[in-house]
Amino acid sequence: MNIMNTSIAPQSYGLQSLTDASESIRQGRISPVELVTVCLDRIERLQPRLNAFITVDGDSALRAAKAAEREIREGHSKGPLHGIPVGIKDFYDTAGVRTTAAFDRFRNRVPKKDAAAVDKLKKAGAIVIGKTNMHVLGMGTTGLDSCFGPVKNPWNADYIPGGSSSGSAAAIASGLCYATLDTDAIGSCRLPAACCGVVGYKGSYGLIRMDGILDGEQPPDDTIRWLAHAGLTTRSVQDTVLLFEALVEQNGDGRRAAEPGALAGKTQLQIGVADNYQVVKDVSNAFDKAVATIRHLGHTMTHTSAPLTDFGRGIASIERDRDAIGRLAFKEVDLLVLPTSPTAALPVKDAVGNQLALSPELTLFANYYGLPAVSLPCGLDSHGLPVGFQIVGKPGDDDVVLRLACQFERAIDFGKRPPIGAI
Repeated sequence: MNIMNTSIAPQSYGLQSLTDASESIRQGRISPVELVTVCLDRIERLQPRLNAFITVDGDSALRAAKAAEREIREGHSKGPLHGIPVGIKDFYDTAGVRTTAAFDRFRNRVPKKDAAAVDKLKKAGAIVIGKTNMHVLGMGTTGLDSCFGPVKNPWNADYIPGGSSSGSAAAIASGLCYATLDTDAIGSCRLPAACCGVVGYKGSYGLIRMDGILDGEQPPDDTIRWLAHAGLTTRSVQDTVLLFEALVEQNGDGRRAAEPGALAGKTQLQIGVADNYQVVKDVSNAFDKAVATIRHLGHTMTHTSAPLTDFGRGIASIERDRDAIGRLAFKEVDLLVLPTSPTAALPVKDAVGNQLALSPELTLFANYYGLPAVSLPCGLDSHGLPVGFQIVGKPGDDDVVLRLACQFERAIDFGKRPPIGAI
């Protein structure tokens, strides 16, 4: 089969959603080999301008794509991720492929074993196309500090892409792959997703295994261990659902710890609109429109306070606080909504030298309390840059968060792509 004979131009496949690409494979409109080839072509063309990847493993990806093509043709599909090109944040170990965390001392570090989540993605049939660039050691929110050079925001290179999962957000926004596996300890997945106009999600604490991040190196301190969550970056909420279903851990009886694919629950939700923060006017305007959209979906809205975290007190009471969060913040509401960041993407010139220039004050609380949280694009600011807003739920209510996110996404049809991504 030749994709030139289909109704969709080959170059447009890189900008499809994962869901649509998966359906195209299932219906035989495109093969995994052709899909990987399209992504590699886009990477070759746009990587010099975006610097979204640290390592591109094209030969291995094409071999995996040929194997996937054969398996699918023979009727042995592994599910919706089979044959789909994905990127892995360069925090997660990948067997035989260097894993550097954008840190010069790890520049040539090549692990022997895949991280647990990487292994699950491969078993689900996903094809790892490369390792995405990031803020060095995950220690910043700008994406400017990497021993492989800064990531560029595909909307405007004069603005930061956010961090630390900077390369992932830029790659997804520009159609270089269909999903990425990331980390989120203070907003590290959601903040760049907001800056680059894509979907950034972190599930409830512990639902996705994180062992195999820089395995064998000095382990993280207790603070990072408690705050760190796996993150997922995609171009649509439904894409996130498919990825999450493949990665979420199962209980001992074989049932999933969460069932986000069901998107079931009561029709009308009680939504708490957080009002205990300050944001710039552009963000406030976009958020107000997002709230109006949710209200029009038929949900009940009420103003409330988000449990924003005063992190000066550390993590001494984190377990007790997590046990209490449902009673304290979700006693009368099912979900919280609030902006992802007080600002949209900042100018590079204003962020250089300040690794936390993009404030995590509106994202960190979800890490502290172990809450499921998603950042969605909800509009553009006055500079034409994306603005993100968050939906946050109680621990374990991943399905409720994703259900409202799906409804909102359908209602607004954001559909905008960065100028560089359309080239």
